[in-house]
Amino acid sequence: MVILHAFLALLAGFAIMVLVVMGFTMLLARLAPSWAGMEGPPQRGYIFAVLGYSYLATALGGFVTAWLAQANPLEHVLILGIVVLLLSGLSAIFSKSQQPTLYQIALVAIMPLGVLAGGIVRLKFMGIL
Repeated sequence: MVILHAFLALLAGFAIMVLVVMGFTMLLARLAPSWAGMEGPPQRGYIFAVLGYSYLATALGGFVTAWLAQANPLEHVLILGIVVLLLSGLSAIFSKSQQPTLYQIALVAIMPLGVLAGGIVRLKFMGIL
């Protein structure tokens, strides 16, 4: 039962991240369609917006994972951070020709840090740190 609960905590944190990123991406495409255009390199405003909401989404995912994890929430947050690092690295490798390299590197660096920051905030609320 503990393993199932740990898996569900990780799944919930990851699902929150995906839903928030998808929501903000759709909102950005609706509010600033010229930024989200598919032709040409992305504009600076678009890049900063994506980096910002990706960081916030991953922080929320880390917070939720630490909140739902019963046993050792920091361990769960670190596992989620590693999963996010691996997935964002794979995404950068497979989309290297579509996006600027520096943007992809920034996403790979920012997303696991966001997970860790969200988990640390939750641990502070819990009085663990």
